Amino acid sequence: MNKTFNYQRRGTVSVNVGGIAMGSEWPVRVQSMTNTPTDDVEASAAQCHRIAYAGADYVRLTAQGVKQARSIGLISDVLRREGSNIPLIADIHFNRQAALAAAEVCEGVRINPGNFVDPARTFKEMQYTDEEYDAELTRIREALLPLIAVCREHGAAVRLGVNHGSLSDRIMSRYGNTAAGMVESVMEFLRVFVAEKFLDVVISMKASNVVVMVEAVRRLVDAMDHEDMHFPLHLGVTEAGFGEDGRIKSAVGIGALMAEGLGDTIRVSLSEEPELEVPVARKLVDYIASRENHDPIQGTYQAGYDPLSPQRRFSDEVAGRIGGSRQPIVIASYRPDEIDGADLQPDLYYSADGLIDGMHQFLVPLDRWSGERNAYPLLTLGEWERNPSSPMRFLQVPATTPVERLELLKGRTDTVLVITPVGLNIPGSQQALTHALSSSGINCPVVMRNTYSDSSSEWLQVKAGADMGAVLLNRRADGIWLEAPSILNGAEVLRYAFAILQAARQRMSKTEFISCPGCGRTMFDLQSTVRRVQQVTAHLSHLKIGVMGCIVNGPGEMADADYGYVGAASGRISLYKGKECVEMNIPEQDAIDRLVSLIKQNNDWIEPTTTANID
Repeated sequence: MNKTFNYQRRGTVSVNVGGIAMGSEWPVRVQSMTNTPTDDVEASAAQCHRIAYAGADYVRLTAQGVKQARSIGLISDVLRREGSNIPLIADIHFNRQAALAAAEVCEGVRINPGNFVDPARTFKEMQYTDEEYDAELTRIREALLPLIAVCREHGAAVRLGVNHGSLSDRIMSRYGNTAAGMVESVMEFLRVFVAEKFLDVVISMKASNVVVMVEAVRRLVDAMDHEDMHFPLHLGVTEAGFGEDGRIKSAVGIGALMAEGLGDTIRVSLSEEPELEVPVARKLVDYIASRENHDPIQGTYQAGYDPLSPQRRFSDEVAGRIGGSRQPIVIASYRPDEIDGADLQPDLYYSADGLIDGMHQFLVPLDRWSGERNAYPLLTLGEWERNPSSPMRFLQVPATTPVERLELLKGRTDTVLVITPVGLNIPGSQQALTHALSSSGINCPVVMRNTYSDSSSEWLQVKAGADMGAVLLNRRADGIWLEAPSILNGAEVLRYAFAILQAARQRMSKTEFISCPGCGRTMFDLQSTVRRVQQVTAHLSHLKIGVMGCIVNGPGEMADADYGYVGAASGRISLYKGKECVEMNIPEQDAIDRLVSLIKQNNDWIEPTTTANID
């Protein structure tokens, strides 16, 4: 069964984490991470309770050193006395001794292959002969053996967690800062665990760039399949951000992979209180699981399609702005006056009653179209079949339409297909038709029209992000049309459509914020700082700005950002231009003004014309 078109969980071994197993035989598990100082046992235990009450299956806590690892043991004691058995997972960076201490008291230990053996990355080019590289692999094995022994003795599971932002200089020198490098980074470690027959291992591949994250997970699964490995996967988008953008970005990345049956535990990383992450993750799990046992979708990839790293579907350009190499369009089912004043405007408005003005571009039903130059008719399949020679138009078809009924579209460069989904597996049905079109030589641009009945904004963000994100990340659409009749605020729904496109890196319409969720390593009040940075920079749609609580992942993840704001010490901030730290340890109260000055110095500043919406 083709996983792009048909949903079915990937088969994995089961991994026991404190009595709550994960893997394909079990429901997809949800987790979050504390942002309290781990040495504050009472505050951390209280937050663990809140996370568990919100519905999480696991809680992760940072352990910078042996002292913090032992504090997790004390937190565990408090939780068990108070009746909570939620498994605790220690998050380790750099410190092998902390990992050994944590394995004695925790149900799980997360280590990062990028810094567990190799030193902190400096983005330095390193040259190795094959013999020298093999010696590095031997060093990895020797470093892992003590951890495997302690985990085996105490029944602790291991998560091998690769972050795009913290690959070692060794890996980056040979593979670059790429998805392939992420895969090799974890496979080096995984082969040691397999050789030692320690199989309570979970793997994660995370990035703030959703495209990189999705490609890395797909390539990892392919690599494991080639070596007959079937370990569970933890999914997440690092530094997803705050509010609706963080929710949509997570839904796009995690949802696209879950749609292919991947993922056995997930975390939605938000720059908010950790217990607020859990309901979002639960919605995503429940939504994807609802398509189990859907009616089979018949579909075959077009020739040359690479599901590991898809290229954009070829389409002819229509009307000088739709399809081809143009950025995807956005259609909105609202009148211009209903979203007047919104920061973002659609490319086309749909007017069901045929009422239009002379200032905007419209779609109207065929029976309401009077030939206006700024309006295009929207035809049903039956209307088109009765008059297939009509001029420039949008043709709406269900995703189950036999491609034979569309044969007359071959060679036509005046038609845009609007595809509506059919059945429970929305992205599967829509993508199957796009592959059939391409295989038949029908190169019309396609727009995905998805309508949701939800009145909950968060449900809409999750569903639309997961569905449309899957199609966009596979590069199968030239536009999206998001409808939510129960949400009366048209500007809100329109924002979601643009946010989905931005999360999939298909169309940038506002500043891209890369902000971490915070943890016990965070050096400042993350939530208020993210808001303040957004307030002054949210209009810079050509930039990506990172806000990071500490240096563990900050500089690395911000290799994808233009500018970065990173906690250096208590009350102190370092500012980055790309990978380079340009101002170190400046007072926190001056940091945002200095960030603005840095952007201006590099001629990247644009004066705001309106107040950007950051909700």
